Parts: sequence; C-alpha cells; structure tokens
Amino acid sequence: MAPTATYGSWPSPIGAALAAAHDGRPEYVGFVGDEVWWTAPRPAEGGRRALVRRRPDGTEESVLPAPWNVRSRVIEYGGQPWAGTVRADGTPLVVFCHHPDQRLYVCEPDAPGGPVPRPLTPVSATGEGLRWADPVLLPERGEVWCVLEEFTGPAPTDVRRVIAAVPLDGSAADDRSRVRELTDDAHRFVTAPRVSPDGRRAAWIAWDHPRMPWDGTEVLLAEVTAEGAFKAPRVVAGGPDESVPQIAWTADGQLLHLGDRTGWWNLYRTTGEDGEPAAAPVPLCPRPEEFGGPLWKIGLAWFQPLDSGLVAVVHGKGTTALGILDPDSGELVDAAGPWTEWAATLAVHGTRIVGVAASPRSAYEVVELDTRTGRARVIGSPHHDPVDPAYYPEPQIRTFTGPDDREIHAHVYPPHNPDRTPPGDELPPYVIWAHGGPTGHAPLVLDLEIAYFTSRGIGVAEVNYGGSTGYGREYRERLREQWGVVDVEDCAAVARALADEGTADPARLAIRGGSAGGWTTAASLTHNDVYACGTIIYPILDPTAWATDETHDFESQYMRSLIGPLDEVPARYRDRSPLEHAEKITAPFLLLQGLDDVICPPAQAERFLARMAGRGVPHAYLAFDGEGHGFRRADTMTRALEAELALYVRTFGIDRADVAELELRS
Repeated sequence: MAPTATYGSWPSPIGAALAAAHDGRPEYVGFVGDEVWWTAPRPAEGGRRALVRRRPDGTEESVLPAPWNVRSRVIEYGGQPWAGTVRADGTPLVVFCHHPDQRLYVCEPDAPGGPVPRPLTPVSATGEGLRWADPVLLPERGEVWCVLEEFTGPAPTDVRRVIAAVPLDGSAADDRSRVRELTDDAHRFVTAPRVSPDGRRAAWIAWDHPRMPWDGTEVLLAEVTAEGAFKAPRVVAGGPDESVPQIAWTADGQLLHLGDRTGWWNLYRTTGEDGEPAAAPVPLCPRPEEFGGPLWKIGLAWFQPLDSGLVAVVHGKGTTALGILDPDSGELVDAAGPWTEWAATLAVHGTRIVGVAASPRSAYEVVELDTRTGRARVIGSPHHDPVDPAYYPEPQIRTFTGPDDREIHAHVYPPHNPDRTPPGDELPPYVIWAHGGPTGHAPLVLDLEIAYFTSRGIGVAEVNYGGSTGYGREYRERLREQWGVVDVEDCAAVARALADEGTADPARLAIRGGSAGGWTTAASLTHNDVYACGTIIYPILDPTAWATDETHDFESQYMRSLIGPLDEVPARYRDRSPLEHAEKITAPFLLLQGLDDVICPPAQAERFLARMAGRGVPHAYLAFDGEGHGFRRADTMTRALEAELALYVRTFGIDRADVAELELRS
C-alpha cells in the first residue's frame, strides 16, 4: 500500500521542464502530393514553429532548419501560414510566412544542397509592416493568393486587409506595386479565397467591426476573369447575425459553408451544381451540435469535401469527433478511436483524411483516416508517455448549477498519484482554471500542466463558463454584456460546489487563467472571497483602455459585445474593471506577463501593480522579455509553472522542500 502523505506534498516525476517540453501541438495539416505536412512547436528552439513533413517511409523531418519560424501574425493570432504543391516534375514547392519579418517566402525543399527560401514580398517601414496568411497556391497563374494585412500608421488600428495576389517569380520582393489586390478594403476582415474546381469562381468570408467573427460574417462570391480579377462580388450566405467560420468547394463545383442560423454551427450547401446560390441554404445534417467553432485564426478548417462527394467533418457538443457525412442522405458515421478533441484543421487527399486529435490519455497528434477501410491511425507527432501514465489524472465531465439555475460545464481533475495515499480526514486544495477567449473552451485532453499539479495532490477544475463555445450560440451569448459577471459567477459556483460536496477544501481554493482567463481571475479576486490566491497570466485588467487604443485591431471593439458600448455604459466598465477595484483584493496573487505582448500589453499589468503597491497584499510579478501573448519558450514556461506551484505551496501551507521560495512583495 502506498504511504500516506498530505495533499500537495506528493513527489511527482512530472516536472515543470517536462511539462514545458511537451507544450504546444501540431497545427495546419496539409497534403503536398501524397505526403502529409504540418507545423509543430519547438519550445526548446526559442518557441519557433517548424514545418514538418512525413516521408513515405513514415519518418518525420523538418522542412526548414532553425531559425526558420513558420507562423503568421495576421490579426496577431495568425492563421494558415503555408501552402505546398507538387510541380510537373514531381518536386515539391512550398510558400510560407516567416514569423520574425512576416514576409512570404518560397522554397524548393528537395533542391540539391537543401532548401534556400527566397522572399516573395517586400518589407514595409510603416507600423508593423506587411503580413500574410492563408495562402492559396495557383501555379498555373504563377501566383499565390492570400490575405494581406497592411499597417498604414502608428496606431494598432491603422490597418487594412485585402485579398492579394503575389507573383511566385519573386518580382514583388522589392516592389510593392507588383502585388495585385483582388478586393478593396470595404470589409475590415477577410479570409483568403477558395477557388472553384474550374477556376471560374472565388468565394471568401468577410466581416466588419464591431462584430467579431462568431457574431456575424458574410460569404462573398465573385467571378474570376481571365486576367485573375474578381468581378461583381455578391453576398451569398451569412449576415450580421449569422456566423460563417468556413467555406469549401466540392469536387463537382458546389460551395458549402458552416453557419449558426439555427443556434448551432451546422453544414449547408450554398450553391447548386451550376455554382449559382441556392434560393436558401440547404442543411446537410441538421443537429443540435457544433460542426464549427470560433474563427480566432484565419483559415481554420472543421470540414473538407472528399472527391467521392462525402464530407469529412469535426462535430460534437462539448467534446468532438471526426465523422464522414453523406450530404445526400445526411448519414454521419464517426471514426473509431480514443480521441475526444479534434482541432480545427483537416486536409483530404483521395480517400485519406488527416487531422489533429487528442484524448485525456494522449496529447495532440496527427491522425489519418482511410475512408476505404475506416481505419484511423496516428501518423505524425505521436504521443509518447514521458512518464508512467499512472500519474495522469482521470477527468470527470461535470455539469454544475449556477445562478438562475443555469448549467455550467466543467472538467474536474482530482488529485492522483499511485505512490501516495491521502489522509482520510483531509480535503485537497483545488485550482479553478478559467480559459482564454473568452469565446473559447477548455478541451478534454491530456495536459501535462494539469498533471503537474494533480500528481502533487492539487486538484484542477477547468470551467467552460457561460460564453464558452461547444454548446451552441445561446450558451456562448450568455456572456453578452455580462463579462466580468457570468464568467466570475460560474467559476465561483463550481468552486463552491466542489467544496460543498466534500471534494475540495473550502479554505484552499485558487483560481488561475491567461488572457481573458486572466481577466476572470483578477475580477474574481476583486469581487468575491472564494479564493485563497490566484495566478493572473497576461491578463486584461483595464477594459476602458483596452476598448480605446491599448490592444490590437482584431479585438479593439470586442468590449462592445462583452461589456457594452463604452460611450453608453462607461460606469459599467469602471464597475467591472480589476484595475479600478484593485483595493478590494486581499488574497495573494502571482502576475505573469510577456513584455512583447501587444494584445494584453504590460502597461496594464504595471498600472495594476502600482495600485497594489504598499497595500500589504503579498504578490509577485514575473515579466518575460521576448514573450508575447502566450508563452512559447521552454525556459519561460518552466519558470512560470514553478512560480505558480510556489504560490500554492506558500498560501495553502504545504510542506515541500523541493519548491523554491517565491519572493512576494506587498
């Protein structure tokens, strides 16, 4: 029998460096000929994103050596950063966005002597320069079509976006005039075009402030002239109150789109066989489930049509599955496998479907489904247990009751360690995790950061509070003008319920979150006394400044839906602001911030700390040079995780000799 030890004191083989080394996931899968390619995190290499290919013999290799970093900064969150094709001679050609300078590059990966990327686009001296995302390679035209984001002045909102055509011959590398703009900037946000199989039509998604893409978007359809111009674009789907996050053409020339007109993101046929818009969108599989999600990045893909006429779809409620949909009959068959979360990236080639999936026992990996056999298998970035999986927590899918009897979805991870038994009369400490977004969700997957705590005897509860995605539009719109209220109440309701049912120690509850979750954490510490401490990570702390000129363009009017129009309800901003109510905080806290963060800038953290100075509340501030919004470097993530544990050890009175003292000031 395992020896008895108090919660939080358990020894664990899951160290902070180990968790950091396994942070991140593969993204943006695609086919280049018969090969599967994707981007992969490299925390130990400065946090760069590598472009990886799977060779026919099953081996993986990086297409480009360090320091090449395949990541776009369009709308700051980025999007599809690469596109590849196989030329007539059988050799691959790839176009990609390099993160440090945001230029588009082209290279021949199999060239003698190795790939030598050549720039396709110029550098701009204005603002943050020229950025590119969601490339569509059109070798027959000698061009790549993609989203161009161009800064026109010093303010973060001095920016325009259009769909543009870039010559593949490199002639635009030093000459901006060689870039052909295919759309005007009548819409503030656009996705790259999806070109019909016959090349005669192009469709894309657009929207404007103050809407966010999960509020309402339009699908535009245009004729493509012989010269490659867009003629007479018209809106064929979506609208101010319908969110369309993805479109795609079928092999026989029909346009499909995702839309939430029924309150759920479902799949529709947009046009008929002649390519003309249908009188009304035709639902292909109407269900109270999500077949899509929020368009936080440009070019996400929840579905892909196959040449056979079937459609690969990611769908579900709370958790997701990969399914094969027959659009004629509406029959949907799911792939067998252990995965509970499929990312918004799918690619198809012949009868093959490739995606990225994870489960509570495995991290994200590249998975291929062969529709001929129905067999799904891992083909890339395979999960390898870095420790005995006996140390992983066993999640519980829970539904709690909040104010007004509303449902609150959560994943509860009790403390678990095969080497220790807790005392029978002790309740464990718990940390409530508030996810970012806030229009997002916490997936049910293996996360070594969670296991870092649970294996030491500290429970974790991830709360998909009102406003989260995955449960329909009504659930996510609970947060409309209620940010700082519903999210705070829902997290507190879960914490109290865990304490009331005897799962958690009511005196040892904490809350943590990053970005919007950092806001919820800070707001929770100012508005209730549920928590003994909190970890605030690259947060929003001053909504008034955030709603004016202190964030990037994409989210610069997000507050209008989350809190309300600033000019109409300024008092509401003050009432909700953690900065304005800093004097109400009495619990210790840890604040973690990237100094290069342009989404939640360090200026907000510094003003918040100035309000806390001399008030006698113990707190620590760790700022990381070279980190932006979301930590990517292994050393940063290691330090942050160790500091977070140190806060809980100190606040909860846990006896551990292996945790460095966290220096707190007051």
